[in-house]
Amino acid sequence: MRSTAVRRTALAASAACLALLATACGGSDSGGGDEEKGKADKAGKSASSGPAAGARTSAELEKLILADGDVEGHKVDELGPGDSVSAKEVSSDNDECTPLAHAQLGVPVGDPAATARRIVTQEPEKPADSGTEGSEELTEEDLENFEDAIKGALDATTTMVTLASYEDGGAEKTLADLRTAAESCSGGFTGGVKGDEQKVTGVKEEKVAGGEEAAAWTVTSEQDGEKVPFKLAVVRQGATLAVFSSFNIAAVGSGEDFDLPAAVIEAQAEKLA
Repeated sequence: MRSTAVRRTALAASAACLALLATACGGSDSGGGDEEKGKADKAGKSASSGPAAGARTSAELEKLILADGDVEGHKVDELGPGDSVSAKEVSSDNDECTPLAHAQLGVPVGDPAATARRIVTQEPEKPADSGTEGSEELTEEDLENFEDAIKGALDATTTMVTLASYEDGGAEKTLADLRTAAESCSGGFTGGVKGDEQKVTGVKEEKVAGGEEAAAWTVTSEQDGEKVPFKLAVVRQGATLAVFSSFNIAAVGSGEDFDLPAAVIEAQAEKLA
C-alpha cells in the first residue's frame, strides 16, 4: 500500500476523526542527603543529556527515524506526495482538542524546529496452506483457511511515525498539552479534516513506556453508526517527541479494539536513546 492507498486510508481514518485521537549523582550521608541526592539526580540527568537537550536538525532526525529493517515484520516507507495533511486542513469544534487531532493525523503538534515522518505498516500473516492441494473440491478446511487468510490480511496495523524536535522546553510543553487535551476531551468532540469532520465519542488512556516520559490513548470515533478505534502514543527523549498514530483495517471494519504497535514504539525509542 503506497502513496495513494496510504493517503486514502489515512484520510479515511481522519474522516473518522483520528483525534480521533509517550542520571544519577551520589549524595552525602548527612541529614537531608535524600533531598540533596534528588536535586543532584535532576541536575545530573540534565547535564548527561548533552546535545539531546537541544533541538535536533532535520538531517539529524532523518538519521534517527525508523528505517526499513528496523522493526521485524514491518515495512517502513517514506511519505509520498499526498500522504499527509497540513494543520490548516484540520478542524475541531473545541480548541482544547486540536492537539489531539493534529497528532492523530500526523500533523506536528506545537511549533517544532524540525520534523521527520515515516509510514510503518505491519506485514500480514502468511495464510495457511490448503489441506486439499490439487483437488478441485473445496473442503471445510479450505474455507476456514481462506477465512483466516482474509482476517490475517486485514488485521495489520499501520502507523504514522512523526519525530519533532523543539527548542526552549517545547517538547515537554507539547506533551503536557497533549495530556491536557486528552483529559479535557475524554468525553468526545467533533473534528478531523475540514469538510469531513466526524464525531469522537471518547478518549481513553493506555499504558506505554519509553524515553524520559511517554503517554498513550485509544481514541474512539463513530462512523456510520459503528465504533472505530485508533491509537495515539507519544514518547519524549530530550527535546524530541516521537508521535505514533495508528489504525487497524480490521478494527475499522469491526469496531473491535487492537493493540498499541509496541514493537514500533520500542524500536523508535531505542534509536532516540
